[in-house]
Amino acid sequence: MLTSPADEAPVKFSIVIPAYNESENIPLLLAEIAEAFADRGPVEVLVIDDGSTDSIAEKLAPIMSGQTPLCPVLSSDVVLRVLRHHMRSGQSAAVRTGVKAARADWVGTLDGDGQNDPRDLPRLLQIAQTEGEEGPAMVGGLRLTRRDVWSKRVASRFANAIRQALLRDGCVDTGCGLKVFRRDVFLDLPYFGAMHRFLPALVQACGYRVAFAPVGHRPRHRGVSKYGNFSRGMIGIVDLLGVYWLRRRIPTRSPVNEVIPRKD
Repeated sequence: MLTSPADEAPVKFSIVIPAYNESENIPLLLAEIAEAFADRGPVEVLVIDDGSTDSIAEKLAPIMSGQTPLCPVLSSDVVLRVLRHHMRSGQSAAVRTGVKAARADWVGTLDGDGQNDPRDLPRLLQIAQTEGEEGPAMVGGLRLTRRDVWSKRVASRFANAIRQALLRDGCVDTGCGLKVFRRDVFLDLPYFGAMHRFLPALVQACGYRVAFAPVGHRPRHRGVSKYGNFSRGMIGIVDLLGVYWLRRRIPTRSPVNEVIPRKD
């Protein structure tokens, strides 16, 4: 079953969904998450309403109270939490709000438009945790087959090619919303607007391993895209140059051990 937040109950995994005017898509995503994480819980889902005008929080209230069931048979609990920005702050700000509020050591993200398949998240989490502490601090999804309009696909390929030529972080699809990462590592990253597009490069710059895995991608069936190719491209060039400079200025990560005095 899906419940409202139980702050004292531990969770194994936190899922952050930044959303702006996606009230038609979020309930369907929640149902898919509940099915994907049956027998894998308890997990929490944090929907970050980024100043929406379509009453996302009000529409999710019946789900949080249990009046609207998402899945008839579940063997584990999924906790739903809704956090709201009073004004639109952007996707990076919404993701950071969710990660700061998350209670699990590992956090996954996916877009609120329904184009990411939540069934990919358990697999990314398994890849991240396979090698223990020596494993990757982040696993990013790669959309091998994009289900967007042609103009968006062309713009994305062009932007990724430029970004990869400059940053060389091995990520050929930095715009994919499906990612799994350690919460502590994310919160140590330098924060700025649009940082969500450069997470692999930033995590690597801080001295951690990053892995990638293919994920599915679906066409948008409800709502409209919130991004324009030209406006995002112009902002992206400035951000790219900033990240290139930032990577060269981030100090090398050094392991830290606490000194415990001896007791003779």
